[in-house]
Amino acid sequence: MALLVICAAVPAVSAQIGGDEGWYRVHCNIDGADVYFDGRYQGTTYGGSLDVPVYATGTPYNTIRVEKSGYHTYTGSLPTSPAAGETADVYVTLQPVETAGSIYVTSSPSSAAIYLNGQYKGVTPLTIPDLSPGTYSLEAEHQGYQSDSSTVTVRSGQQSSIQFTLTPIERYGSIKVTSSPSGAYVYMDGNYRGVTPLTLTTVSAGKHTIELDLAGYYDWTSSLSVSPGVTSSINARLSPIPSETPGAIDVVSYPPGADIFLDEKYQGRTPSAGVYTISNVHPGTHTLRASLSGYQDYTTSVVVSAATTSHVTATLQPGQSTTTGSISVTSSPGGAQVYIDNVYRGVTPLTLDGIPTGTHQVRLALAGYNDYSTTVELGGGSTSSVSASLSPIQTPGTGTAPFAAIGALALIVFLVALRRRD
Repeated sequence: MALLVICAAVPAVSAQIGGDEGWYRVHCNIDGADVYFDGRYQGTTYGGSLDVPVYATGTPYNTIRVEKSGYHTYTGSLPTSPAAGETADVYVTLQPVETAGSIYVTSSPSSAAIYLNGQYKGVTPLTIPDLSPGTYSLEAEHQGYQSDSSTVTVRSGQQSSIQFTLTPIERYGSIKVTSSPSGAYVYMDGNYRGVTPLTLTTVSAGKHTIELDLAGYYDWTSSLSVSPGVTSSINARLSPIPSETPGAIDVVSYPPGADIFLDEKYQGRTPSAGVYTISNVHPGTHTLRASLSGYQDYTTSVVVSAATTSHVTATLQPGQSTTTGSISVTSSPGGAQVYIDNVYRGVTPLTLDGIPTGTHQVRLALAGYNDYSTTVELGGGSTSSVSASLSPIQTPGTGTAPFAAIGALALIVFLVALRRRD
């Protein structure tokens, strides 16, 4: 609400004498503004307003002008002259004249290149002067660091500040892993990466843990530091586990037809009558799981002793079907790379859990052998098995030798027959 205060700083210039007084009350948002009626100075605003007396019978004023340094001049028309003893209100709002501002830019690390609205301005620390009030986009770039951007608002006559903290770009190296014997599973930081010999690329710089796993050998673990642009090498000599006479496990399931997993590796399916035997089981404690569509999985621990057979009876409880199942893949020979729906998942023998139900494409690849492909239909809570016998790739000429021998034998018989006729 505007303050109605009579200005007493500068007396107003009166209109022509000839009648009783009325008043124009000029309300202004800025104190110290000079007020002019028809170009004649009337006074200066103070306390938010200025009262200008006029004679009701005098020549009326028509225009008003209000001005102050640093603000845009206001001009307008005056309302009808007030009658004697009355006051007419006039409201004026002065707008400040915009002055240039600036932006002060720093960064960590320093010497980052700064771009204002896409135009290069220099390197940090940097002051960008003579900017009109408004919002600007800033971008900071530094070699070896990720670029960063932000927006800054510049106000009239003020300096805005911004600090960029840049993140280093992660650099990579490589790890070459070999083992004696080869064919060991390679895990980096707990994640499976392939089999030896193997070169791991795009490895982030820093410390990593490498673990090798090969059946019949003790696990091998080591740590190493990777430097950007450098290939580090690991050659692991695996120690064989002393051989023991294996045992066996006989499994019976109710109902039959359950898929059997030992230590999460698919073994086979229980028959409609009799038992399913898992042979050549290393002595020790193992986890056995029986899975059948429409039933809850049965899981138990089995202790196997050397040269003995342990027995498991799996009584399955009915349960709701799930939206996932398992795919068990084996190959002869083993060690083939497994692709499910063209996505690499590991090497045979391999059991994959949590596969969505439906039809899936299974492909096996092994150097020196033709690829093997098939499709499987996977039901909820069930396990589909794929057993592939891979065929070697024939080298040129290997398939023609028998026919060449038969042709040579026919030629000999023909020549002998000619001699007998002679």
